[in-house]
Amino acid sequence: MVSGDGGQLYTIEGFAAALIMLITAFLVLNATSVYTAGDTHLSDMQLEALGTDALKMMDIAPNSSVEKSPLQEIIEENPVNGTKFETMFLNYLNVSGSGPIHDIKFNAIYSCRNTTSYVNSTPSFPIIYSRNLAGGEHTVRATKWVIVNKPVCDSVVLQNRAVLVEVLLWRD
Repeated sequence: MVSGDGGQLYTIEGFAAALIMLITAFLVLNATSVYTAGDTHLSDMQLEALGTDALKMMDIAPNSSVEKSPLQEIIEENPVNGTKFETMFLNYLNVSGSGPIHDIKFNAIYSCRNTTSYVNSTPSFPIIYSRNLAGGEHTVRATKWVIVNKPVCDSVVLQNRAVLVEVLLWRD
């Protein structure tokens, strides 16, 4: 035991050393987990690009500009061939060489502009979905304009119309 004022000095020195160690540990732990706001949306941008590329590839005609693309054929069928859309779309999304298969879910619709009324309305028609949205998913949207020869929206005449194919994508 140390007697007199020397004991108080050792106690103050001990508290100061403990504070220095705690502050150092706090700074080291905070410095190793640097998370910038710019990095948060990289995975969203990659998923959106992947979906957009898949839609573009589905809208390429196999041999010439005279033939219809698979996406045009899918939408022109009555009813819309959702299973063919799902098969092609997921095949394009899940191509990753020898890497892991992505667990990407989607909800696909197409919409067109209503031309008979003066009200700006765009009815949408479902194509297919892999799972219902529960409300907690973080989705991104991929879109593609497609020219189809089909009576859509308010038209009963078979004519070329532009429809917007929209796909909501998210990872499970």
